[in-house]
Amino acid sequence: MDMKRLPQISESEWEVMKTLWDESPLSSLEIAKRLKLHPQTTRTFISRLVQKKAIRFLKKGRAYLYEPSIEETDCKTVMSQKFLQRVFGGSLQPMLTHLVEQDALSEEEMDALRKILRRKGNQS
Repeated sequence: MDMKRLPQISESEWEVMKTLWDESPLSSLEIAKRLKLHPQTTRTFISRLVQKKAIRFLKKGRAYLYEPSIEETDCKTVMSQKFLQRVFGGSLQPMLTHLVEQDALSEEEMDALRKILRRKGNQS
């Protein structure tokens, strides 16, 4: 699926997607149990995701099993870009500055970030 055409996924639907990215195919009842949601609520989210073409179903006997039809990495990329655009005007540097200045990153996370930045710098 083209990344520009990825569906809008609500926070609740995102939880269903994460469940299916972790393990699939699953029935609606299995998804409801994992998310500790009422089965009807789960079926509503599933129905929306099928309509959005974010998940597809497989018919196995009388049961319907669901699996993602879009990649988790594609969704994370699009969601990250939208967040970055909405909150930080599309610029990564102000976001990183904000996180570092707010002590939102642990020392281990900052070390990992330094390694990534050095690696990226060496690729240039």
